[in-house]
Amino acid sequence: GNARFLRGIGPALAFPQRICYSFFVRSARLDEPTEPENLREVQVRLIRGGEKETWNRLMGEHHYLGFQGWVGESLRYVAEWQDRWVALVGWCAAALKCSARDRWIGWPEALQRQRLALVANNARFLILPGPRVANLASRILGLTLKRLSADWQQVHGHPVWLAESFVDPERFAGTCYRAAGWIEVGRTQGFGRRSTGYVAHGTPKAVWLRPLVRQAAERLRSPVLEPPLAGGKTMNVKLSAPKAEELIQVLLRLPESRMRRGIRHDQTAVLALAVCAVLGGARSYVAIAEWAQRCDQNQLRRLGCRRDPHTRRYRAPSEPTIRRILQRIDAEAVDRALTDWLRSLAPSQSGVIAMDGKTLRGARNRKGQQVHLLSAVLQGEGIVIAQRKIGDKSNEIPEAPALLAPLPLAGAVVTADALHTQKNLARWLVEEKKADYCLTVKDNQPTLRQEIAELLESEAFSPGA
Repeated sequence: GNARFLRGIGPALAFPQRICYSFFVRSARLDEPTEPENLREVQVRLIRGGEKETWNRLMGEHHYLGFQGWVGESLRYVAEWQDRWVALVGWCAAALKCSARDRWIGWPEALQRQRLALVANNARFLILPGPRVANLASRILGLTLKRLSADWQQVHGHPVWLAESFVDPERFAGTCYRAAGWIEVGRTQGFGRRSTGYVAHGTPKAVWLRPLVRQAAERLRSPVLEPPLAGGKTMNVKLSAPKAEELIQVLLRLPESRMRRGIRHDQTAVLALAVCAVLGGARSYVAIAEWAQRCDQNQLRRLGCRRDPHTRRYRAPSEPTIRRILQRIDAEAVDRALTDWLRSLAPSQSGVIAMDGKTLRGARNRKGQQVHLLSAVLQGEGIVIAQRKIGDKSNEIPEAPALLAPLPLAGAVVTADALHTQKNLARWLVEEKKADYCLTVKDNQPTLRQEIAELLESEAFSPGA
């Protein structure tokens, strides 16, 4: 109210409005405790199991919007300073529709529906009653943003790349958001979502966004989502120094795929970086290059990367270099060389081995036909321990024994889809490989399916047998 009053009388006093407002803010803070060094003691954490009711109650009592709870994915944070709660921060799923946000990202409607889960909404931010400290709000926002994506990954199984918030311009100027690195991208149209649809509330909100990863807008609107949001599994392995040396020795056996003239980065080093990046979850050339850029000097040295003669520092290859080398290399030769090494990373060869065939999206052979692979995966570790290309005039059924033949399967359980529910494969797994199997029975085996149905319906069948 005082700020609006000064803006109103500014022209009459012949003072610029900006100067009046700045003077008012500075004067109002002369008697406030401003101890920036104490802000380092502020810690932000997720609430614990028994604190949810307290968090909800405080938010409902002190926030001007109140609090009724959230539906869907959400996180609740508390900021502590000198062993007491000083602020509450709440995050929930992003707004279904926001034209200012969507224009800033530039994604089409189809991608917006698929990737909205990668955006989190700062739906509540409350500084609890108590002594006012300058810069406290921006400090808490900054601490929250540093851990938000990792916490979302741990709790909900996927990261977030962009944070959004809606600020009422009649109440707040958004100063703490601007200080924490947020950007204002526009205003809402003044509608709120209700159970019956969208209802006009007549109070357009300022839309603030904060990217949590590099090139967030470009990655959100990219036709290919990297890394995948769901469905894939990061290989949970640790690469020790001896294993890294083994990897280098394996890759040294591969022939050079480039002309000798003009080579800067060693092929072995590029392949080693690519393998380690994929083990760490990278699923594209760009992701591999970003992983390589994050390596420290010791890691780059151990993987055999080039050392700049001028700066005396090891340099990671660029994305175009990685792309060219991986596209030119003999993929089958790399697969044969890495199969045994990948199996050695798994703590145990027993367990469950899943066998499945997939058609590679976007990959074609010289005849323009899509590439089809049959793979064996250790389910516990998520490691592909064997794969085989299916010939143009063949299918998965005759290739399954050839895929599994080199693997030690004694005591393991092999799973496969209904295509591999074949007597020969089942007999070969039990008699030759000393393994068990779990095969799916569908309509392609009508007689067997009927016999299983009759067995399940019979009184003699005991589920515990």
